[in-house]
Amino acid sequence: MKLQAVTATLIGLIFASTAQAKSSEQEKVDQIIKPLMQQYQIPGMAIAVSIDGETTFYNYGVASRQSRQPITNSTLFEIGSLSKTFTATLASWAQQQGKISFNDAASQYLPQLKHSAFDNVSLLNLATHTSGLPLFEPEGVNTPQQLMDWYKQWKPTQPVGSVRVYSNMGIGLLGIIAAKSLNQPFIDVMQQQLLPKLGMYNTFIKVPADKMAEYAQGYNKQDKPVRVGPGPVDAEAYGLKSSSADLIRYLDINLHEQPIDASWQVAVDATHRGYYRVAGFTQDLMWENYAYPSPLELLLKNNGSQIITDAQPTKAINPPQPPLEQAIYNKTGSTNGFSTYAMFVPVKKMAIIILANKSYPNEARVKAAYQILAKQKEGF
Repeated sequence: MKLQAVTATLIGLIFASTAQAKSSEQEKVDQIIKPLMQQYQIPGMAIAVSIDGETTFYNYGVASRQSRQPITNSTLFEIGSLSKTFTATLASWAQQQGKISFNDAASQYLPQLKHSAFDNVSLLNLATHTSGLPLFEPEGVNTPQQLMDWYKQWKPTQPVGSVRVYSNMGIGLLGIIAAKSLNQPFIDVMQQQLLPKLGMYNTFIKVPADKMAEYAQGYNKQDKPVRVGPGPVDAEAYGLKSSSADLIRYLDINLHEQPIDASWQVAVDATHRGYYRVAGFTQDLMWENYAYPSPLELLLKNNGSQIITDAQPTKAINPPQPPLEQAIYNKTGSTNGFSTYAMFVPVKKMAIIILANKSYPNEARVKAAYQILAKQKEGF
């Protein structure tokens, strides 16, 4: 009886200690997120942190000011340009299958672009923002035919590969080419192949009717309710909607903490190769990486609006830099009503996803993620 009593006491102490630790971690995150939500009037946020393969979720606020439905691990957020890393993964997988080569000219895969500037733009240029293509499509480009007509007449203003110009149009064209090489429309190949292979069953380009109740309402900078509208490369460049549970799984796949089919893991890993030095970071296949450790100030500067809007000189890395353990990989994502930030650090086996249904600055997301990880794991 005495042994049983001692055992029960020890178990009670362990549970109490665990609960206390969880409460402490929650308080640390609260201290960072609650002031942020108040400052930018953010209705709801979903945060997931993975450390050594163990995930903790932190949910705040509501998915809609009207319905007052609380944020959960399965609430769907528009993830904006984080979608680009999925498109890069699809293209990487298509190359692995022998369907495309990143070294080839884009016009090799689209006959309508023969004898255009795309004779000298490689798929790698499209995958690394070094084609020179602009961020947005011009006004009046709405249909697939109008899009191809515009690509056909487009001319770079600087030598291809010499500058990084952050571009929806570049990754959009890469997605079109990758899907064509796999003989499926882009949306179908994503929904039927890539996402299921990654085990992401609550991630969509087109949110199905039975999931609409979980789709958060977004709010723009003027606090008006908005959701992402259609565009000629929306699916390929910024069209995914996902949850914190699915996205932390995605980051764990990038960390090799979630087992998937080997061929898809190879495709994911290939997106971590570095191809260009740009400002204070290395441009991979849509991911951006920094040496680990790097100061917060460096990440803030290189995730600011100037890096997105202005052309940045590049220096090619030959041969390409292999995937690094001692690095910080990150990506922002935005639509008019949603904000996303993803970061993972292989050497520390840690990752974070921050989702919000309000437009607010990249720098504030980066700072919050950095501070949370610094509080979660000693020595970050």
